[in-house]
Amino acid sequence: MCFLSQMSVRSTPAGRPARCLICKDKCLGLQEHSWRKACTVCGCNTVDHVPGTDADDDQRMGRLLADSPCAHLTAKVKGGGGLRMYKRNRMIVTNPVVSRKDPTFNTTTYDWAPASLSQKLAMRYMELLPKNQRPVSGTEGALRRRRQLLSQLPVYDLDPMKCQSLGSEDEISSMLLFVQHYKREVLGVGEVGLPGEGGALIQAANQRAAKDAQELAGDSWDEHPGTNNNTASDADKQYMCSGCHGVISSEIPVVFAERAGYKEAIWHPTCFVCWQCKEGLVDLVYFWSNQKLLCGRHYCQSIRPRCSGCDELIFTASFHTASDGQTWHPHHYCCWRCGQNLDTPCQH
Repeated sequence: MCFLSQMSVRSTPAGRPARCLICKDKCLGLQEHSWRKACTVCGCNTVDHVPGTDADDDQRMGRLLADSPCAHLTAKVKGGGGLRMYKRNRMIVTNPVVSRKDPTFNTTTYDWAPASLSQKLAMRYMELLPKNQRPVSGTEGALRRRRQLLSQLPVYDLDPMKCQSLGSEDEISSMLLFVQHYKREVLGVGEVGLPGEGGALIQAANQRAAKDAQELAGDSWDEHPGTNNNTASDADKQYMCSGCHGVISSEIPVVFAERAGYKEAIWHPTCFVCWQCKEGLVDLVYFWSNQKLLCGRHYCQSIRPRCSGCDELIFTASFHTASDGQTWHPHHYCCWRCGQNLDTPCQH
């Protein structure tokens, strides 16, 4: 038996230290550097401490997807002043355990599941992922997903309020325009279906667009059945993965990306990865650029330089470029211990 439901917000217990996954017991808990994205106790990246809660994740994702074609995956927070929260799906799988006494059940909860066409399809999708990548609550796969959220979709690539390096109104405006552009033109969320079901997804996308246009105009939305865009000839078509270029069986779930064209490209679940880092795209969030899938981090730094000191995008007119090609805010090109310019030797 399988149930698919909206993700309820689960916070980690208050006061639990965000210990480093690399240093483990050697680090007593995250102590953030004043401007670097690192812990002053152990020196590891804040991502390696996995700070925050499910509520933080869902609020950040809600902000990312708002004002984009993926806004239907968010919901307004009552009394939130326009704040939107990510409607994350979780999948609860309950299997009966046969015994001589009263029946019992084994329950498996996935922290995230794709917004698929059916519960059965979501289960088949999960089974195609390597076991250590399945986001089952309390497992390595769930922890891996949270680390990917922090790494692939850093909040400081989205929200100027989370940036410490923006020094003027012009820089803030430049960042806001940058974010507005990628939300409108590049950002997307993959959809799971069977090969040949692109027509149904096109119809659903058209209905969402019509609904958004009517609501923007202040009209009420009346849903009318559309035309079925599937054709009988699709049944005999041979499908190829846009990632590995291998043949795809018509009976296994695949990932579609609207910005790549529902009928032009499909991927095996394990092939839906960032072209740059080759990591699976967390929650199927992609950035479509130059006919390639990218995670948020690698798309953003393909357009704007990223500071090797604070990890934030650089919107200043001038910045430092080292001989190895790394870029820095001028005031961040320094030793993180003593602040000495990196071109001058120091004891650290």
